[in-house]
Formats: sequence, C-alpha cells, structure tokens
Amino acid sequence: MQERVIVGIDVGTTKICVLVGELDRDGKLNIVGVGTCPSQGLRRGVVVNIEETVTSIAAALDRAERLSGKKITSAYVGIAGSHIDSENSKGFVAISPSHRDIVQNDISRAIEVARAIAMPANREVIHVIPRGYVVDGQEGIKNPLGMSGFRLEVEAHIITGAKSSIHNLIKCVHSAQVEIEDLVLEPLASSEAVLADGETDLGVALVDIGGGTTDIAVFTDGAIWHTVVLPVGGNLITNDIAIGLRLPFGVAEELKIMYGHSDPSAITDDDMIDLAQFMPDCNDLVPRKLLAEIIQARVEELFGMVHEEIKKSGYDGLLPAGIVITGGTAELPGIADIAGQTLDLPTRVGSPLGLHGLADSISRPAYATAVGLLLWGLRHTSLLIDEEEPEYEEPTNILARLARWLRAFIP
Repeated sequence: MQERVIVGIDVGTTKICVLVGELDRDGKLNIVGVGTCPSQGLRRGVVVNIEETVTSIAAALDRAERLSGKKITSAYVGIAGSHIDSENSKGFVAISPSHRDIVQNDISRAIEVARAIAMPANREVIHVIPRGYVVDGQEGIKNPLGMSGFRLEVEAHIITGAKSSIHNLIKCVHSAQVEIEDLVLEPLASSEAVLADGETDLGVALVDIGGGTTDIAVFTDGAIWHTVVLPVGGNLITNDIAIGLRLPFGVAEELKIMYGHSDPSAITDDDMIDLAQFMPDCNDLVPRKLLAEIIQARVEELFGMVHEEIKKSGYDGLLPAGIVITGGTAELPGIADIAGQTLDLPTRVGSPLGLHGLADSISRPAYATAVGLLLWGLRHTSLLIDEEEPEYEEPTNILARLARWLRAFIP
C-alpha cells in the first residue's frame, strides 16, 4: 500500500484552516500539517474581496506546507453562505430488459433524472446525494447494485448555490495555486467528523456555528434530509458584547473567548473582569454575569432560528438523537444547556475524534469542518492503491470527475 496525502481547506468567515492528512499503510489518517490564518475578504461565508481572500488562503497553505513538509497542489474545499439552498427530488428509470439486474449505469441514470430540477440560470448544483432507492415498489434500499427489477427509483437531496459565489470561491483557490478535488458543503463535511451512524439513523440535527454563518443539516434514516445556512454566527454575539459594554470589536472578541459563558446562572454575582488586561488605559471592571446575560440573549435567539428551520424540515419533534453543536462558537461554555432548553431536545457539543498525528491540536469543535473535509475525501475517493495492481479508474468515475470539472469552469 502506498501512503497518500489528502488536504482540506475550510474557507471560513473568521479563519482559513488548512489540514494535511496522510493515510498510512494501516489505513489510519494521520494529521501531518495544520495551517490557520485570520480570514480577510469574506463576509458571512461569501467572498467579497478576491485579493484579500487569496492572500489569506495562501498564508494558511504556506503554514500547512511548512509544518507537513508537503507541497499542496490539490484539496477538498468547504463552501457555505446564505446563498445555499436545498430540495429533495425523485428520479425514475426502467431497467434494461436485456439483463434485469441493476448495474451502475442504471443508478447513474436515475440520479441524473432526479438532478434535472427547474433552476434559475444564476444557480448551480453543488451536490446530488442519493437518500435511498426503491426497486419495483420495495422501499428502504440503500444500495440497489446487482438487484433484479423492472423499475428503479431514487430519492436524492440536491444542494444548490449562487453561481457567482461558487465561482468566486473557485477563482480564489485556483489563484492560490491549488486545484479543487471537490467543493463540499460545510455542514456535510462537519457531519463526517462529529456524527455517529446511530445518530443519523435515529434522526439528528447538526448545527455548525461559525463566525459568520450557522450551518444546519437534518439527518434521518441514515441520510441527509434538509440543509440550510443562516447568515448569523458568533460574530453577532461579539457585536452585541461590543455594543452592550461599549468596547472595540477586537476586545469584545477576546472577552468572549476568555470569559464568555452562555448561562448566567453558572456565574456568581461577585465575579468581575478587569478590562485593563485588554486595554491598559482602562480601569473598569465588568461583571462576568452581565457578559453572560448578553451572550445568553443572542444564543437563545440563534437557537430560536434553528428551531424554525427544523420545523420547516418537517422533523420537529422527530429527532430522537437531538442536536449536535459544533464550530468555533460551540466552544462557549454552557451553550449546549441553553440550546437544549430552547429546543427541548437532547444536545451535545461535537468534536472530531479518531484522528492520529497532530490530532491533539485540532480535536476541537472549531476544526470540525476542516477534519470533515479530509474524511469526506477518504469516503468519496479511493485513496488506497494496491502496489501489485495497476492504477485503474472505472469509466463512470472518470466521467463523474470530468463532469465536476466542467461544472466548475463552464458558466
């Protein structure tokens, strides 16, 4: 077995994170490089300044290359933003009468039929994810390959985005001298890192709270059902702190990270914060409970919006596995308790697990998307190559990769 390298780039509103993973001969994913850089040129997950975004991506890439000793030429790239939309669609095809056994071509034809949805010219398909199959009326089939039948039906989850936002992100990554293996919706990537199979089977909502956006993905019966990206995130909490305490935004962010708490009842009345540690000329003291009250109000509002999206999905009250919170804002103490009270659902904070190498430095919710991009790449491409067998790619895989390439470059 040859060792292979896979790279994930999380292009976030507040930070760019590049992870370099190496799959060793035992099949373990070792993190060999990490590069982070404050993000410039993005607003709420969308590129608003190409030059600044390219500079930020290049800086994060340089740090990851220096640490890993690897030259990064291609990567899986996360995409988010409020322009993201999704819907479920069905596709039906007849099985060829010459064999009656379902082959890969039949599955691909059914998916293409499901993909053919009415869509404005300014939007583009990012993912077509099969949720399940029906063969001659028999439901609940996860993989129909090799089964006998006359009629194949697929139910697919289709995720689309604004064409301009997609192509601006692609342009930024290419300008940083990196080819894109695949664009991956960030909540799907995060789900790879923090959700268990049992949770997706029961029914679970992933809530990834970043700096500029909150990504929501609802899973049931082991498959994705609903995805949406809200244009609010941790920066909104920081902004409230800045306004409420009359502080610069940067100081408010440091205050939130060092002393923030989502539950005021966990803070004593006499717990005070000396602002001199952030601003040497300021001698003011701020009650930590007041800081927690500001955070709690915004967190409750945020999860109220999450609740509305769960209602839209049709699965309100039908998620036995509850809510899994991840992303940088999930590191706020007490946030799971407030979310559980607001949504009346079991809630936990999700961190990436099962990693090796530099895993200790990234086993935090803030790195869920970046880790998930590596795991997405492992699951959706064949990275293990048998040295005794020649490299060979199925024609259908070649066509799929060519189709992705054309969709990325042809408007």
